[in-house]
Amino acid sequence: MSRRTPLRPLASILDARSRGENPDAIERENLRLRHEEMRDTARYRAESRILVLLFVFAFAFALVGLRMGALASSEPAEPRASASGAQIALQRADILDRRGHILATNLETHALYAHPHEMVDPAHAARELAQIFPDLDAATMERRFTGRSKFLWIKTNISPEQMQAVHEIGEPGLYFGRREMRLYPNGPLAAHVLGGAGFGQQAVDWAEVKGRAGIEQRYDTYLTDPANGARPLELSLDLTIQAGVEQVLYGGMKLMNAKGAAAVLMDVKTGELIAIASLPDFDPNDRPALPTSGHPDDSPLFNRAVQGVYELGSTFKIFAAAQAMDLGLVGPQTEIDTRGPIRWGRHRINDFHFYGNELTVEKIIVESSNIGTARLAQMIGIDRQKAFLENLGLFSPTPLEIVEAKGAAPLIQQNWSELTTMTVSYGHGISVSPLHLASAYATIANGGTRVYPTLLKQTTPQKGPRVMSREAADAARDMLRLVVTEGTASMGEVKGYAVAGKTGTADKPRPQGGYYKEKVIATFATLFPANDPRYVLVVTLDEPVETSGPKPRRTAGWTAVPVTAEVIRRVAPLLGLRPQIEPAPLLDITLSTQ
Repeated sequence: MSRRTPLRPLASILDARSRGENPDAIERENLRLRHEEMRDTARYRAESRILVLLFVFAFAFALVGLRMGALASSEPAEPRASASGAQIALQRADILDRRGHILATNLETHALYAHPHEMVDPAHAARELAQIFPDLDAATMERRFTGRSKFLWIKTNISPEQMQAVHEIGEPGLYFGRREMRLYPNGPLAAHVLGGAGFGQQAVDWAEVKGRAGIEQRYDTYLTDPANGARPLELSLDLTIQAGVEQVLYGGMKLMNAKGAAAVLMDVKTGELIAIASLPDFDPNDRPALPTSGHPDDSPLFNRAVQGVYELGSTFKIFAAAQAMDLGLVGPQTEIDTRGPIRWGRHRINDFHFYGNELTVEKIIVESSNIGTARLAQMIGIDRQKAFLENLGLFSPTPLEIVEAKGAAPLIQQNWSELTTMTVSYGHGISVSPLHLASAYATIANGGTRVYPTLLKQTTPQKGPRVMSREAADAARDMLRLVVTEGTASMGEVKGYAVAGKTGTADKPRPQGGYYKEKVIATFATLFPANDPRYVLVVTLDEPVETSGPKPRRTAGWTAVPVTAEVIRRVAPLLGLRPQIEPAPLLDITLSTQ
């Protein structure tokens, strides 16, 4: 620690007095020396700071000069987006089927844009571009190139071959911007499930990919979330089985001269949709625009399996029988009065054929008696019927993981009278989708426990609420088996795979009221194998007409049933189901000795 020198040292004062000098001069001299020392210290400190600043500014100017030199010697390019969000938007996770096959992935491509003010020969460039891209008009492009705009988009997505062709034009005012596009390598396969994607926000060197419909839109956040580490989204679909279902369904639709078709294949234990198809379809790589006029189902974008709500006719009859047995009101062999018609006001309920004065509950389902089913509904009552159908999920949209499902609400009568109870029991007066029907049949196949459909791969069975007793569900399943072996769905039998199911043929309603006489919705809802159901398959044909006979036939037994049988024949081995031969009845042989 330094010691401060006093301005008036005692020894110096005494010495000055002894010589007769003024002691105050000593203090002034010491003060002057101290000020000079302080001034020298301050000057040294200031000079040091100036020197440091000089070095800092010299270094900064050197860096700027080097950067300017590097930019001046490089090729001109558009500025790249530096925001982290732009780079994140370029990354979108793949979508896979249950076996790891790619359903949707990303492909690096380029966009094409122009700086007209840099063009050497706009007219030549316009003509050449029109040759490369036939949808462009040369005259229109030339007017755009010679206008006032300094920036023009030409194409947001081009192929490598097109990019090379544009390169060969040799026009300096044409530029390429990097893109990542969504690619669906299987084309139209499972198009309504995937939905498609397109560009959202765009810049010259990046573009945001956004889901437009289907699972792409429903899981848009998941697919673009960096926290997921680009982990793929695994669906319940099996690509091979989906292809088989769509191929057979397309052939059946054409063979039966139908306007459209839908199919739903569902695992009755897990609720997984192994295949779900709607025809006509589209290619999500080139998704068409939404229709601006006409009926929604005229567009290939319309998902008939999920969005299409129809009266599905006699497929509903098994629900009335199952509920009546579950309530203990009847058994399979209980006789029901089937004399008709049933009159309710000015309305009459008749059967397609006369089946006799009485039928067992089992025969009501096998013969598809409207009168018998209506009698069961009268026994059940309005409130209990509505509660049962609601528990089956037939009153609300299905909880499927695509955006279209939440808007597909069943159409239900507001004033639910006794007449409504009777007509709904055989599938008239209520409209649901094929997916609704598949879910309800899966509840029967699953022993009476509710099953919810899902498009996501599952590893364990569902444990839904119980809707009916196992005994009632098993009895209903046995009745559905008899419909195929003895009833209206005889063409639905597939050798080696016991099929159980119910047909339904419903007249299509007119927009102005009433029903068409020659337009129907034909449906066949099945469970297989019948002895231990693993899968539910629902096939629906819109306006089918079978014309191989002398008269056109429209009923489900002639249209939807053979198509469904061919689907099962095609996909059952792919599902790992081994064919089983049912034992034939033993012959009545009497042993005698002579």
